[in-house]
Amino acid sequence: MALEMKAACEKCGLELDQRAEAYICIYECTFCAPCAEAMSVICPNCGGELVRRPRPGKLIPPLL
Repeated sequence: MALEMKAACEKCGLELDQRAEAYICIYECTFCAPCAEAMSVICPNCGGELVRRPRPGKLIPPLL
């Protein structure tokens, strides 16, 4: 199951590309770092913990 990588902060509307630092809750609510910190890393929608969203890495070639 893949995470939905939302493109904007749900609080301030800041555009977030896939490599931007962002925070998500278990329901994939997405916030920029300043908004997450201002909310004490607690999701205002569900009350759950906001954690740093994983960023895509460099593709690693398969082992032969």
